[in-house]
Amino acid sequence: MPVQPARTDLAARPAVDADLLARLRAGDDAVFREVYEAYRARLYSFLLRLTRDETLALDLAQETWLRLAANAVRLTPDTELGAWLFRVARNLFVSQRRWAIVQAAGLATLGLAPPPKLPSALEQASMTALERRLELGIAAMPLRYREVVLLIAVEGFAAPRVADMLGISHAAVRQRLARGRAMLRTCLEDGQP
Repeated sequence: MPVQPARTDLAARPAVDADLLARLRAGDDAVFREVYEAYRARLYSFLLRLTRDETLALDLAQETWLRLAANAVRLTPDTELGAWLFRVARNLFVSQRRWAIVQAAGLATLGLAPPPKLPSALEQASMTALERRLELGIAAMPLRYREVVLLIAVEGFAAPRVADMLGISHAAVRQRLARGRAMLRTCLEDGQP
């Protein structure tokens, strides 16, 4: 899946999100579909790049939407809807990853290991060589750099918002972004992740 450039329409999102949030908080069931359509593809893409597993990304995206449905009326009026959704998705991924580590340790104890996840033939065929190297570079990054690069460069969130979403300092976000970009630059120059 090729990396999409940062979205340029994000400046208009806060006003739209504020309206959607107000309607969600009021219990308007019809607005859930609008929110879903506005964020579905971006949220799934983010999760797919974090997990590198289509089924897991779908499961985590579905759980994110369930969390929104369950908590919509309790969101505060100043909630930034997009940031809330991506934070929930990222937190679900982190929780799932912790369980996966425990599960992998159990499999290792038994002498079993899961097979590596490879891109589908369709994914490989649809990418240019540059896109393939870029996606491989993103996938090869340690998670702390990958999530920052995805949230800022792909999703277009501002660094202070990403710091809030990840619970880290603004300086840490800048540092991780710089290191992530350097890793991608090296990957693109060398042709290797």
